[in-house]
Amino acid sequence: MKYEKINNGLFIHNRKLFTEKIKPGSIAIFNANDEHQWNGDATHTFKQNSDMFWLSGIDQEDCILVLFPDCPVAEYREAIFVKRTDETMEIWNGHKLTQKEATEVSGISNVFWYDEYSVKIHPMINYATHVYLTLNENDRASIRTPYHDLRFAQELRTRYPLHQFERAAPILQRLRSVKSTQELDLMKVAIGISDKMINRILKFVKPGVWEYEIEAEVIHTYLSNRANGHSFNPIVASGKNSCTLHYVDNNKQCKDGDLLLLDSGVDYANYASDMTRTIPVNGRFTVRQKEVYNAVLRVMREAKKILKPGVLLMQYQEQVGLIMEKELVDLGLLTINDIKKQNPKWPAYKKYFMHGTSHFLGIDVHDVGMRYEPMKAGMIFSCEPGIYIPEEAIGIRLENEILLTSDGCLDLMDHIVIEAEDIEEKMSFHTSVMENR
Repeated sequence: MKYEKINNGLFIHNRKLFTEKIKPGSIAIFNANDEHQWNGDATHTFKQNSDMFWLSGIDQEDCILVLFPDCPVAEYREAIFVKRTDETMEIWNGHKLTQKEATEVSGISNVFWYDEYSVKIHPMINYATHVYLTLNENDRASIRTPYHDLRFAQELRTRYPLHQFERAAPILQRLRSVKSTQELDLMKVAIGISDKMINRILKFVKPGVWEYEIEAEVIHTYLSNRANGHSFNPIVASGKNSCTLHYVDNNKQCKDGDLLLLDSGVDYANYASDMTRTIPVNGRFTVRQKEVYNAVLRVMREAKKILKPGVLLMQYQEQVGLIMEKELVDLGLLTINDIKKQNPKWPAYKKYFMHGTSHFLGIDVHDVGMRYEPMKAGMIFSCEPGIYIPEEAIGIRLENEILLTSDGCLDLMDHIVIEAEDIEEKMSFHTSVMENR
């Protein structure tokens, strides 16, 4: 991996948190993700299963983690199976973890080869009463293919129909949503790379550049700072494209007078950052653009005040909607009559601000968490209000990462340029430097 080695104390701690939550007499089994086929004999870049990584730190394919705290055989209370490596494999596919290295990464002393799993699991599982398995239960997921965890669960239920199967996801969602100090440190590294990225972009953007050229500058910053790459497909949207929420074509030329909406995140050590900035392509906001921009920024600042432990995500969104409603009236986009006549299930403000304000952040950019339970200290949420006016080719979204603390919240991106005047100053400075060379 490109990122610096992670202290395995993180994964030892995570496993302890998990095993304290499972029922007595339980075995829990976790799999690496599939290597997904691209075309022909090529595969997509491997991305580890988030639960597997959170519990073990192992970041390669073909591995299985087994946790069985009550197992009468000590070596199976905590064991991991990794791909068998040899000289031939290294010649063709590069280095894979040795058993010793797997221990160093994970903190697990009992390491076996992946091809030994089928033989060793049978006596282990027969000592257990409950079997914990994990599936992708992210409530934002739309899954169309029978992925590894699903196939594995179906196979295991067929082989051991008298065992009591349990869902690991609810436990892991609650645990993963509250970040440890070490996780926060990793996420702050990712945020620092995002800061470097936007400063590079402010130096680069000018009329005539293409969206894909900006995307190239983004990935250059990420990879040169030891990141794995993007945490999601970047949105590089100029002009009217900025009004398409998930625009990822990134193939249009940026024109004088356009706004550029850049929504991008870095994957560092499998932890995601997520930041959005909207900037003027020519370095100067028009009066109207700045008017809308400052309205979005005011909504963000007010929304952050509401993010705190004990708040329910849905109630928070309703409160943010009322803040946005006032700004849209002041911008002349809504009238009081529009609000009086609105459908309560789809408020008038959603014509211009149709998405949610916040989502969980962590290993996944849209991370797992219990959205119908009160927020807790240690959780990280995005805060990303936006106003989209297609008829004016104005789409403005601003997004920072917010850490909930015991007495409120902390904006982890507060140091990254966001004021309209500061953006103009940075772009103007770099433009004048180039012109004077």
